[in-house]
Formats: sequence, structure tokens, C-alpha cells
Amino acid sequence: MEFLEELTRTPSIAGREHRMRRLLAERAKPLFDEVRTDNLGSLLCLRKPRPASRRRKRPLRVMIAAHMDQIGFMVRHVESSGFLRLQNVGGFDTRNLFARLVTVCTDTDDPKGDLPGVMNPAGRPVHVASDEEKKKVPEVRDLVVDLGLPADEAQSRVKIGDMVVIRAPFTRVGNTVVGQCLDNRVACWLAIRAVEALERDGHHDCEIHVVFTVQEEVGCRGAGPAAQAIEPDVAIALDTTLCIDTPGVSEDQRTTVQGAGAGLMAMDSWSISDLELLEEFEKVAAKKKIKAQRTILSSGGTDAGPIQRKGAGFRVMTMVCPTRYIHTVTEMIHLDDLHATRDLLAAYLAQAR
Repeated sequence: MEFLEELTRTPSIAGREHRMRRLLAERAKPLFDEVRTDNLGSLLCLRKPRPASRRRKRPLRVMIAAHMDQIGFMVRHVESSGFLRLQNVGGFDTRNLFARLVTVCTDTDDPKGDLPGVMNPAGRPVHVASDEEKKKVPEVRDLVVDLGLPADEAQSRVKIGDMVVIRAPFTRVGNTVVGQCLDNRVACWLAIRAVEALERDGHHDCEIHVVFTVQEEVGCRGAGPAAQAIEPDVAIALDTTLCIDTPGVSEDQRTTVQGAGAGLMAMDSWSISDLELLEEFEKVAAKKKIKAQRTILSSGGTDAGPIQRKGAGFRVMTMVCPTRYIHTVTEMIHLDDLHATRDLLAAYLAQAR
């Protein structure tokens, strides 16, 4: 879990994926034959069949898309008092946002310039607030970041567009891991771990293109251009999804069930998975005795959407890891689901041809 923790602690909002790209590139280089960055900033990693002598024809070309951006903020304004105003980058439930520690990244690449801060809504505190003010759920435009610095120092060190992320611990709770931005650091972890499993086993017939995509949280912008460059025979969007098997939600809305294994997405609002591909994953899961569950996401989508529509169109499906409390700083994933998703992806790649 040390690698997953490192991923969750590396700031990387949409358009500011620099640190995450560097970390993943370092981890990917021993596993892949080629590692490069495209014009939008997605990291494209190619692993050729092993061993090469097994190949009798053009190998099946498999693309795995795992987005490396997280939801977060950019500095929108620095007030004369030194307080920062924010612009959200991605979708937040603002009920979970205030009274948080944050990190303001004044240098996209170098963490030495990072500044700690406190994020709270502007206005009067609870002791002197009116009853109506106490009931209001703050919106992002109401939030301010306090750096605890003199106004002139804050103004000189912080620029409009600087990245801001919430600081929260990565921890074990029961049989789960909990942390912020498991969406979608988990998919980055899964892609690396699955290829590491292939490396240990020593062979696979397919050509594997793992793409750590950019700007998924603001409209899945990186996946389409990457797919057009790769032209895959099969594409798998690797992501997290809702797991709302919790009190207060009816059973038909739960999306996935914690502990029931890897999620195989039949459809979401952006794409419908290729049926034969979905069934192939189910056959592999049954053969290897790996837990898996079908799921439909009624609202929201993944990188599968733009991949499916690019060029002449590509066969896609979405494979997901069930996640409770998604898009909060306490995202929760069961270890059984995490390992089942890793094992199923590796097993599929090992037999794909």
C-alpha cells in the first residue's frame, strides 16, 4: 500500500498533472518498452508481447486508460488581505469541503514551494451567525484559504491558477483503505500492478498500451486523442465507481456492493460497453475464481466515452473498483475489491490474443 499512499499524496488536478506524470513515468519505465508524453500531457506506455518470438501476426492491441488527475481547485483571486478565493476543477459535494487543511502548490513541479493553508467559508463563525447562516451549505465561491501569512507575502508567493488540493490522511479502516483522490489513483495503481504481475509470469501475446490520461475530471479530454494515436482493438477504461450500499439509499440505487469484487460496467451515461468484451471478462473471472459484479451507472461517465467515439470507433468497456463516499476526502475501497480488480485485469491481459 505504500505505492498507493504515495499516489494519493501527490497533487495532480486537471491541467496540473506534472508531478503525477513524473512519478508514474519513473514507475513505468522498467515495465514498458516505450514511455512518452503526448501533446495534452497524457503518459503513453507501450509494452510489446513477451516473448517476441511467440508473435505470429499483428498482436491484439489493448489500451488501458487510467486518468491521473483528481478533483481540486485553482486560485481564482488573491485578496488584498491575503486570503485566497478558489475555482473548483471538477465536481465537489460542497457539504464535505469546509474546515479542511489544504496545500497550495505555487510551483507545478517542485513541492518545495508548497504552502499549507486552512479552507473555510467566509462570513461569521457559529457563535455570532444567524440561524439562516447556520443552515446554509457554502458554495465553492464562498470558500477562502487562510495561509497564516502577512498579506504582502501571500500576494507575492501565490499566483492565479496555482493548484490547491485538500490534505487528508491515507489509512486502513477495517478491511478497507481510506483516503482522498482514490478516484482515480486506484486505477493508476491497478494498471501498474497488473503489468507487474505479467512481468513476473513472463509472457503475454497482446500489445499493451497503458495510458495515464489527463483532464478526465473536467470532461474526459485526454483519452480521445490518445486513442486516436494508438488505434486499439480493445480499450478498457479503468476507474472507480459509486458504491452506495450504505444507510439511507435504496437497494436499487447502490450501483455496486462493497466486497463483491471488480465492477464490470454494462453502461453509463457516456458509453455502453461492448457486450462480447464484457462477457469475456466474466468468463476469465469465472475461470480464475475472481469475484466480479456487473454494474450500471445512471449518471456520469469515464474515459470509455471519448475513446468509443474517436475516429471510426473502438470496442470499449469500463472496469471499475467500487468506492464508498466518492468525491470526498474519505473515499473507501475494500481490499478484496482492490485485489480482485487487479487480478482480473492481469488475467485478462495474460490470455488476450
